[in-house]
Amino acid sequence: MVISLLNAFLMFFFAVVSFYFYVKSVGPAALEQRIGQVAYRKCGQYREVSSVAMLIVMINYVVYYFYPLAIPLPRFFPWDYSVTASVATFILIPSLYLMYRGVKDSGRETVAPSKEHTLYGGIYNSIRPPQALGEVWLGLVITLYLNSPFLALSSMIYFPAFYYFCIAEERDLIIRYGQPYVEYRNRTGMFIPRRREMSD
Repeated sequence: MVISLLNAFLMFFFAVVSFYFYVKSVGPAALEQRIGQVAYRKCGQYREVSSVAMLIVMINYVVYYFYPLAIPLPRFFPWDYSVTASVATFILIPSLYLMYRGVKDSGRETVAPSKEHTLYGGIYNSIRPPQALGEVWLGLVITLYLNSPFLALSSMIYFPAFYYFCIAEERDLIIRYGQPYVEYRNRTGMFIPRRREMSD
């Protein structure tokens, strides 16, 4: 009982820590206006803290499988596990592809914001945050593989959180790139590719 309560507390605590530092990590241009170019290095450090905190959350998920809370929810989904695992895999494959393409086309900017970095190409010509669109599903995927209704419900918090991350990042990108980014945003879909207008 003590382990399950402690694990649940740490899981939510480190989720908040991860969210907080991720939001801070996507604001290098705004931060630069206050502290200078060192802002980009600090935002890279914030991104590292966020990633470590999220890794701890994932470990908490696994611990929860062995030490679940005593709550009025079934410990496992009521249907055969193969169904749950199949759904998880069905979600995971396109998510990994989006993350791979996003990382490939954004380069080092994925982990360390850089003032010298230009606007991205590749998949970013179709949707603006492919990495976020892929990553947002990973919490749900892991909880499905762990066959936990409670964890699956808890993972829903990632969807509004990641949407906020994207909005916060775009505000900073407008500061960073100015009108070229506004024009890029106007012609590109956020999560769904925008149908290009046919030329006359």
